[in-house]
Amino acid sequence: MSQQHEHHHHEHHDQHASHGGTTWGMAASATLHCLTGCAIGEVLGMVIGTALGWSNLATIVLAVALAFVFGYALTMRGVMKAGLGFKQALKVALAADTISIAIMEIVDNGVMLVVPGAMEAGLASALFWGALAFAFVVAFLVTWPINKWIISKGKGHAVVHAYH
Repeated sequence: MSQQHEHHHHEHHDQHASHGGTTWGMAASATLHCLTGCAIGEVLGMVIGTALGWSNLATIVLAVALAFVFGYALTMRGVMKAGLGFKQALKVALAADTISIAIMEIVDNGVMLVVPGAMEAGLASALFWGALAFAFVVAFLVTWPINKWIISKGKGHAVVHAYH
């Protein structure tokens, strides 16, 4: 895509978004996409940290790092399929997902920390998995309207739509 065409497309998208073109469904789809990557990384990090007997802090740091890795990887996979190289795909993923993943991670890890006994419950516990599922629901509900606003400004997942 030429820079002139890309600039025109971006302007058009901003105009469209500012006239209410961003639907709750679009935002839900973007948030669900983000949640998928976050959940994969989060669950993997929680499983690894808990299985190795790590502290809550070390487990959460690993879970958050993996959530970002998997969140970005899912976006990169899609835009690379559309023909972007690795470096450009990484730039798109960083622009599209960083705010959403950060909010989601703050919320879901915060929920896990405030549910009594959730972090100490262990992988075989219904409390652990129930609290984690609840944390993901809360993170989705908090992030969804924020993503709608971000997309309406031509940012976040709006960046990805230029490549679909």
